[in-house]
Amino acid sequence: MPTTPDNPDVVLIGAGIMSATLGTFLKELEPSLTVAMFETLDDCARESSEGWNNAGTGHAANCELNYTPQRKDGSVDISKALEVNTEFDLSRQLWSYLVKKGAISDPRAFIHPCPHMSFVWSAGNVAFLRERFKEMSAHHCYYGMEYSEDRTRIAEWAPLIMDGRGDQEPFAATRIITGTDVDYGALTHLLVKHLSDQPGFHLHYNREVVGLDREDNGRWRVSVKDTNDGGLVTVSAKFVFIGAGGGSLPLLQKSRIPEGKGYGGFPVSGIWLRCDVDAVSQRHHAKVYGKAASGSPPMSVPHLDTRIIGGKHSLLFGPYAGFSTRFLKRGAITDLFTSLSFDNIIPLLDVARDNIELSEYLIGQVLQSSSHQFATLKQFFPRAVKTDWKEAVAGVRVQTITPHQSKGWPHHEVGDLEFGTELVAAKDKSIVALLGASPGASTAASISIDVLKKCFGNELTEGAWLPRLKAIIPTYGIDLKTDADACRRARAETALVLKINDISAAPDPQRPPAREKDPAHR
Repeated sequence: MPTTPDNPDVVLIGAGIMSATLGTFLKELEPSLTVAMFETLDDCARESSEGWNNAGTGHAANCELNYTPQRKDGSVDISKALEVNTEFDLSRQLWSYLVKKGAISDPRAFIHPCPHMSFVWSAGNVAFLRERFKEMSAHHCYYGMEYSEDRTRIAEWAPLIMDGRGDQEPFAATRIITGTDVDYGALTHLLVKHLSDQPGFHLHYNREVVGLDREDNGRWRVSVKDTNDGGLVTVSAKFVFIGAGGGSLPLLQKSRIPEGKGYGGFPVSGIWLRCDVDAVSQRHHAKVYGKAASGSPPMSVPHLDTRIIGGKHSLLFGPYAGFSTRFLKRGAITDLFTSLSFDNIIPLLDVARDNIELSEYLIGQVLQSSSHQFATLKQFFPRAVKTDWKEAVAGVRVQTITPHQSKGWPHHEVGDLEFGTELVAAKDKSIVALLGASPGASTAASISIDVLKKCFGNELTEGAWLPRLKAIIPTYGIDLKTDADACRRARAETALVLKINDISAAPDPQRPPAREKDPAHR
């Protein structure tokens, strides 16, 4: 690797949306930094960031029902949804900054307006959605959300889910037109291209990081193997970000930092049903989420998604979850077994014992036939035709198993199964690994800012990076969950730049809400 300096300031492991986003922040904040990015595959965004490998909802926690659990008294907790909702605002601000700067010439290359919906049936689920709407629509972050139990109204929003549906049981839906569809594969390519055009950034494909060793001076010796000829080189980095998706856990283990002790991973594979038939996909312009089966992981929430990838409208339904021993879609079948260690075996067994329902769910999914899968689709789209749909393999999600000290006897590390993302950093902040899956890509900007705060606190001052960060993220330091005016302003400004929908007019109960406008869909 002759173009890579022996001593880069920063090494980014993995060329997905996470590394690309953090790299973008770092080079905007400190253009003089030398940054090396290493990717095992032959291009960026080939794993979970790739368009067909993720749900691409532009997660704003508008429609994902797993973010709004129901309490025992029947009320709905929307705190997690609000957290994710405002984290997505940070992504919108970063992307808007890059568009205005000219680093991204056309936002329609990766983002499109697409209404987000939740749809349920049965009396119990309708009661839940009604209560959820009551809580969410009262908050400024969800201004403009609509609710209906009326068949005609829901059919206007999403014809496919109502065609052929009987009236034997009640159903209900919510809708918000400010939702988006995001192609994170396309976005990653745009970010990596922007980085590659800058001095001091060095991109290397077909390079696998095989060793992470701390040097006496506190730097990290990063050993990198050429996957074509097996050649091995090393670089010495001041800071290392492990953003390799499912591959992050094995690399965290290679670092041997005490903070990574006891962490484990539980891989969940996924399968989509995909429809590229224009006559079908052009009749559905929404992302419609339902309720997950009992015991299922969050990324298995069923949804009928509009996807716009490469200018082509398609539909995805799923995902159908399954068990895998691979940590990456293109990983090794032995990934799970080689990740086992004396430190994490007890937390893993602890999680297995406490999540029998999840295990039963995954076994059931694995044993499902294609007929069973199609029957699930028909619950959302009653008149679906099987020949219009083909199977597509989704990306692998590695759920994090976090260790903690047991309170009983004997004292040992026990585990919790986490469905979010987690940053695991060394005490000296010289290396950090990103573990976990959902909401993932949609909150890449928020995660990157967390890395900056965790590992670059000395630089985030008024005399250094802070003014530049506020130029990129104007609402940095403002809680958009409580500051309604700042939230409204930020959304109006980013919607204009990104060419997506905004609802800024005062509510008028006598006037129907604005309809979505997407010239690409017309």
